[in-house]
Amino acid sequence: MNAITHDSNNKCYLITLEGNAVAKVYYEKKGNILDVISTRIPDELQGRGYGKVMMESFLSEMKTSNLQIVPVCSYVVHYMNKNEQWQFLLAK
Repeated sequence: MNAITHDSNNKCYLITLEGNAVAKVYYEKKGNILDVISTRIPDELQGRGYGKVMMESFLSEMKTSNLQIVPVCSYVVHYMNKNEQWQFLLAK
């Protein structure tokens, strides 16, 4: 599992990928629900499967933290639609 850090000041989760590369998941929090507003993969790692790595780490963290998500970012919407095993994390 990739290391994940919560940066509450900047409202994002940081997921360590390879070397010093870090993916970022930005959110707005409303109670127990996070609106996932954008995701960032470093340019040099684009197209190499790191979106999945980022999402798996982030969603595992949501499960552990008992948080739910509302996908706003188009990538997160796409990922959640394709991966039914995580849909229990979607806010009703």
